[in-house]
Amino acid sequence: MKYDANGALLQTEIPGLPAPRRGKVRDIFDMGSHLLLVASDRISAFDCVMPNGIPDKGRILTGLSLFWFKHMEWMPNHLVTSDVSEYPAALKPYASHLDGRSMLVVKASPLPVECIARGYITGTGWKDYQKSGTVCGIPLRKGYRQAEKLDDALFTPSTKAETGIHDENIPFSKVVELLGAKQADIIRELTLKVYNTAATYAAGKGIILADTKFEFGTYNGRIILIDEILTPDSSRFWPADQYKVGGSPPSLDKQFVRDYLEGLSWDKTPPAPELPKDIVSKTREKYLDAFKRITGKSL
Repeated sequence: MKYDANGALLQTEIPGLPAPRRGKVRDIFDMGSHLLLVASDRISAFDCVMPNGIPDKGRILTGLSLFWFKHMEWMPNHLVTSDVSEYPAALKPYASHLDGRSMLVVKASPLPVECIARGYITGTGWKDYQKSGTVCGIPLRKGYRQAEKLDDALFTPSTKAETGIHDENIPFSKVVELLGAKQADIIRELTLKVYNTAATYAAGKGIILADTKFEFGTYNGRIILIDEILTPDSSRFWPADQYKVGGSPPSLDKQFVRDYLEGLSWDKTPPAPELPKDIVSKTREKYLDAFKRITGKSL
């Protein structure tokens, strides 16, 4: 296991198992009949992984995903167990490292699309709207202001990029081309249903869910949720009591890191700059705040 100077887990290695496939945040181990997903404390922005991490971030992401999976039991997902006592024997020596930040999941076949739901006009959506009156090619009425709630949530899919490659927005017709009309309609419907369910719950906890992204896969002929869901890495969480239309609201998510990086002369290509200690600490606080508000528990 590789930790940085702040105690953030940057990389996992499990002797006796094949080397994992490393995503921007997760290390994925092939366990034969299942996969072991380990959420590291790595953090990425603009599709680049930062050299240092955010302590406890992987535990926050895992805990929130588990919370949402349970909250939406009507929506099938890939989870088998997150209880390390139920993991295969080969993983027992590493239980303390894996506890709270890992999940044993089924081997689903990932769909080649990022499924994004937007309930508010912000980020790249706001930039698109200012230029063309559209968001990801979808025409909108005139008169929206920055960070305003959309009349209806939008499904704005994108390509699923590998590390170091930027995701690209695609029209719904491209999703139909990739998946077929029936499957495309299903994932659009599920994306918006999961988003609206989560947004309603979050509103009751004083959080606005501005937008989020999901990944789906197929398993035993069913479409299921995979990866993480509704975390500060994959969503924009705005504290409702600080929300104002007409600017970029304060957030409890990765936007804080993006805003810091936007102020540097960095060209958004590797190598990424190291995050200062105060940025690391404030990011951790924001992630913990989101976790506590949503789950009602401390980490």
